[in-house]
Amino acid sequence: MKILMLSATFPYPPTRGGTQVRTFNLLKHLSGLHEIRLLTQRADDVTDTEIEALQEWVAELVVFPRPEKTHLKGGVGGKLQRFGQFLQQGIPPSVLSIYSPQLQDWVDQCVKESKVDVITCEHSVNEIYVRPEFREQLRTVVNVHSSVYASCCNQLQTGTSENLWRDRLNLPLLYRYEQRYCAKFSHIVVTTDDDRQQIQAFNPSSQIAVIPNGVDFSQFPYRTVDPGGHRLTFIGAMDNLANIDAVTFLSLEVFPTIQQRYPDTTLSLVGARPTSDVLALGNRPGITVTGQVPSMADYLHQATVCVVSMRTGYGIKNKTLEAMAAGVPVVGSDRGLEGLEVDSPHVPLRALRANSVSEYVDAVTRLFEESQLRQQLSQNGRQFIENHYTWERAAQLYEQVIYGK
Repeated sequence: MKILMLSATFPYPPTRGGTQVRTFNLLKHLSGLHEIRLLTQRADDVTDTEIEALQEWVAELVVFPRPEKTHLKGGVGGKLQRFGQFLQQGIPPSVLSIYSPQLQDWVDQCVKESKVDVITCEHSVNEIYVRPEFREQLRTVVNVHSSVYASCCNQLQTGTSENLWRDRLNLPLLYRYEQRYCAKFSHIVVTTDDDRQQIQAFNPSSQIAVIPNGVDFSQFPYRTVDPGGHRLTFIGAMDNLANIDAVTFLSLEVFPTIQQRYPDTTLSLVGARPTSDVLALGNRPGITVTGQVPSMADYLHQATVCVVSMRTGYGIKNKTLEAMAAGVPVVGSDRGLEGLEVDSPHVPLRALRANSVSEYVDAVTRLFEESQLRQQLSQNGRQFIENHYTWERAAQLYEQVIYGK
């Protein structure tokens, strides 16, 4: 089958994290069975070596420059301009910012000449390139990593919104936007059942498949020893707003209380592109901000506990899957454990759940004190990932959607 995959984010190397992990691994496992054309954009940090490496995985790689944002003003005037465009066109600024007329022309011509059987949008921002009439000629799939409307709702409900008034104004616009773009696709893919329910509410007749993320076990091998001690870690891209909120909450509200009980406790915030706010957390006693590291698994293996203190952000969390695959006991919030059956009465205990400061402190204390519980979560977590969260399984499910099954 001839598949055109659209990804505004350059999906290589997958170690960058974020949307790249899902896009590359699905592409990797489908490329051996299908003819893949990949359309993507090149940001400033993408190297020629990375482009050459990605070309090895596809039949055709077409790379466009990422659009410049010089046409939009800064400050209050720029914000009003972006909101006005959203109000008038019904398309969020985050989507318009990646739009390339040249890329659109390429897609239009490809469809006109019937060069592909299926178009997949790897992340919802790429939906802008798929015209509603395309589905009359071929199958169109949107791979929704997380619902933008549900994420905005969650930020407002939890008080984690970066800009309260902006998000209140945007919320009804995001509802209409997501409802509209989902309606033009033949099939919709989401990563969790929460997102499935949200998208189904927009379009009750939509065909929606839940396909979670996976883990590359070569990148996240199971650890051979429990290090014990009092070492906490959080992993993830440190310029992501949901992660910034999570590490700020963990560092300022949870960690000091744990330090009072265990003065030698350390916290490692591990991930690329830390913002100035995240870097400032590294000035606090016991906290280290690493920046980008060669191997996330090395830091996970050194940790007593991995804390996934997410308060916002919908969709399945790669960081949770990766920590469990590495054999590290996880303490996570409802958002951090979204889509994962880890503590239901009828399943083996695979992680501890916490949402308040006291719940985090109690859960971490249990794991610091009970080596048997750490071993239980380590083994159960790894087995859970091996059985349900491999990229091979995700790609097989994705292939069924592509075939329209």
